[in-house]
Amino acid sequence: MSAPVAILGVDGGNSKSEIVLAARDGTVLARRRGPTISHQSIAPGHGLTPAQRASLGMERLAQLTRDAAREAGLVPDANPLADVAVLCLAGADLPSDVRLLGSALAAQHLLERPVILNDSFAPLRAGTERHYGISLICGAGINAAAIAPDGRTAGFPGLGTISGDWGGASGLGMAGLVAAVRARDGRGPRTLLEELVPRHFGVMRPATVTRRLYEGEIDEERVRELAPVVFEAAIGGDRVARGIVDHLADELATMAIALARRLGMTRTAFDVVLAGGIFRTRDRGLFDRIGERVATALPHATLRRLDAPPVLGAALLALDHLPGAEPGAEERLRAGVVALDPPPDAAA
Repeated sequence: MSAPVAILGVDGGNSKSEIVLAARDGTVLARRRGPTISHQSIAPGHGLTPAQRASLGMERLAQLTRDAAREAGLVPDANPLADVAVLCLAGADLPSDVRLLGSALAAQHLLERPVILNDSFAPLRAGTERHYGISLICGAGINAAAIAPDGRTAGFPGLGTISGDWGGASGLGMAGLVAAVRARDGRGPRTLLEELVPRHFGVMRPATVTRRLYEGEIDEERVRELAPVVFEAAIGGDRVARGIVDHLADELATMAIALARRLGMTRTAFDVVLAGGIFRTRDRGLFDRIGERVATALPHATLRRLDAPPVLGAALLALDHLPGAEPGAEERLRAGVVALDPPPDAAA
C-alpha cells in the first residue's frame, strides 16, 4: 500500500523543530513547528540516558507529524506515513548518534528507512538551486556540511572544542569577555570591550562579570549574548574586537575550503550558503573577509546568505530521494514552503 504522503522533511534544531509534508508534485500539504526533538537538548539535567532522550524526541516528532497529517486531511496512523523522509537533526553528529536516533524512530512505527542527517545539511539544500554545495552554520555554535555534484557528502563532528571547533555566538562572546578581562588587568591591549562587556550585564568591571559567572549568579549560557557586543565594538573601529571577528571569519572560510578539498570541489562552481543567527549581523567586515578567503582558494564559489527556512532543505532532500518526482516539483515545493507559515508551537 502506498503511503498517503510522498515526502516528509524534518528540520530538528536545538531549540525547535519543523516539518513539511508534501505530495509527489511538490504541493505542500502541511508545515508545522514544535519543540526541539534533539536528544542533546531534551530534558537537560533530568538524569535521562541518551537513549531515553532520543526516545522522547522521536515521540515528539511522531506526534507533531501525525497532528499535521490529521489537520491536512490525511491518514495520521498510516505506516509508513511518507514514501521518503529526510530528517536533518541537531545531534546527529556521529554514526552512533544516527543509530541511536534511528532505533528510537523505528519504535514509533511512523516511517520506513528514513534518511537521518545532521541539521547542517538542511540550509545547504534550501539555500541553493543546485543539488550540491557547502553550508556554513554560525549560530550559537559553528558547523559546516558539503554535498558534491556526485552526491558524496562531508562534514565535521560539530562537538565543540573537543572536535576542534571555535566560533558561533558562544565563541565570540567568550573571546569578548576574555579580551575585556585581560585589557583591564594589564595582560592585553586596551579595548572598548572592557566597558561594553560589563555594561551588558549591568556592572562596572569585567572582573565582576567573571566573579558572577564563577559563582553562578550569571548563567554561563548568557556569554553568547556578548556576540552582538563584539560586533558593535568591531564596527566602532576597535582593533581587538575586529581581531575576534576576523578569527571567526577565518574559521568559517577554513571549514568551507577544507570540505571542498575533501570532496574535490576546488575547481567546481557552487554556492556557499551562510546560515545561522550570527549572519544577521550588519558588520560587512565579516562577510568581506570570508569572501576574500574563499575566493582565493575556491575561485568558482559564490557566497549566498540563506533566505529560506531550513526545513525547505530537508523537504528538498527528500524530494531528491523520491523516484519519479514530477516536473516542476522542486519549484512548487520551494514556493509552497515559503508561502505556508507554520502555526506557532503551542508548547513553546
